[in-house]
Amino acid sequence: MSFRLSRRKFLTTTASVTATAGAASAMGGFFMPSISRAADRPMITHGVQSGDVTANSACIWGRADRASRMITEIATTENFSRSVRIPHVDVLPERDFAGKLALNDLPAGQDVFYKIHFENLDDGRASSEPVIGHFRTAPAAKRNIRFGWSGDTAGQGWGIDEDRGGMKTYATITKHNPDFFIHSGDTIYADGPFAEQAKMPDGDIWTNITTEDTGKVAETLAEFRGNYKYNMLDKNVREFNRLIPVYYQWDDHEVTNNWYPGEMLTGDDRYSEKSVSLLAARANRAFREMLPITEHASEPGRVYRKVSYGPSLEIFFLDMRTYRAANDANNSAEPNDKTTFLGREQIEWLKRSLLNSKATWKVIAADMPIGMIVYDDWKNKSTFENLANGDGAPAGRELEIVELLRFIKSARIRNTVWLTADVHYTAAHYYDPNKARFQDFDPFWEFVSGPLHAGTFGPNDMDNTFGPQVMFTKHPTEEQGVNLPPSFGLQFFGLVDIDAENEQFRVSLRDVADEELYTVTLDPVYS
Repeated sequence: MSFRLSRRKFLTTTASVTATAGAASAMGGFFMPSISRAADRPMITHGVQSGDVTANSACIWGRADRASRMITEIATTENFSRSVRIPHVDVLPERDFAGKLALNDLPAGQDVFYKIHFENLDDGRASSEPVIGHFRTAPAAKRNIRFGWSGDTAGQGWGIDEDRGGMKTYATITKHNPDFFIHSGDTIYADGPFAEQAKMPDGDIWTNITTEDTGKVAETLAEFRGNYKYNMLDKNVREFNRLIPVYYQWDDHEVTNNWYPGEMLTGDDRYSEKSVSLLAARANRAFREMLPITEHASEPGRVYRKVSYGPSLEIFFLDMRTYRAANDANNSAEPNDKTTFLGREQIEWLKRSLLNSKATWKVIAADMPIGMIVYDDWKNKSTFENLANGDGAPAGRELEIVELLRFIKSARIRNTVWLTADVHYTAAHYYDPNKARFQDFDPFWEFVSGPLHAGTFGPNDMDNTFGPQVMFTKHPTEEQGVNLPPSFGLQFFGLVDIDAENEQFRVSLRDVADEELYTVTLDPVYS
């Protein structure tokens, strides 16, 4: 269906712009098309993106190679008949020549096409070639919904090897044409520099595209920005970004491995800047500048948020990183300052939002699994990165989950499903109170996916506190070892289909070759 967009109603826009000092350089004979060689003609350097799409709003993003004016047209048909030109945003070096626009008053349940080009600021006569992007707004009425999720992009030194097809999982997902995608965190690996070559377990050589900003651990704002721009050098990622809107979370590698606020990197010689809180501030700014994320005026930099996606679905995006206390033994018997993980404000927000939700399915998008043990000090197994701390009664950070699960049960909140990533393999977990040490909760499912393009690991030990039953898992064999490169095929994502008529929730765990590894269909409960 095509209809006219009202300029007066549609064009309530807010704008912000983004940047990194210095463009990434090419090495190993690779020529980067992201650098404009023309004297007077801007170029779009890293494609276009959309994200945080709702029934009537969205955020779009583009980046030029110089100070210029970002010009955008919006239409409901791909040929841009009766298109609307929206207010421009000027992109400047202070924010690395990238621009974001928040679009409001969009029509619900509608395919929207946007066309971005950049014009010189001096006279506007010289302009870049345009790039067309697409997103679909959330529906107002029930309809079939398909979306995907995964995490972990460009980790463990496995970057873009063009001879091996680049980041191929993104191309596999694009073929499914999902309504949207959830990136569950580790959107970059700021602590994982890329060497020109890496030796694989089978003796073959992996050859990375390399850039100046990704040649060392990220410490400056420019280096954090450069990690995002690195991922967008991949043609599969650019095409994925152009066609599919994404909701982004973050985890640890956007800053550094297993970080927490207040941490000091006194023992890591790679870092000249030792304050993790300062690194996290720079990383958060780059995260928001280089991705299509809607800003929160009440709490700048906030990652947790919710999206209503029609009558059948609401998604609650968590931030398991920003508000946590230090990683420690995680064994306190009573709640205290050391047991903080989500933090009081986020917990109360989540409880209130779940209680007020009218959607049939409530997806809790977490950046870490609940029942998997993830050690901070993995050599000595003495401190914990995740919630889980080993078998037994709830303690430490698990006490926040006790509060949350007990609330969900007592408030009779139905049809909650947890989606997550982080651990670099895929799994399906059914949390059964009859097999748990803490039993005052309703059973629920948690589905784990990833990596999108990173080293593969696993499996992790499970913690019986909340009774997780491993219904399926796919990870490297003992003979294969760990940190397998993407070319070994153990790269994973998940797809969810919600049927408009019966509102069944079908989950499919898949690999980079698009093989369906495991599927389960959940029936909604309405009582």
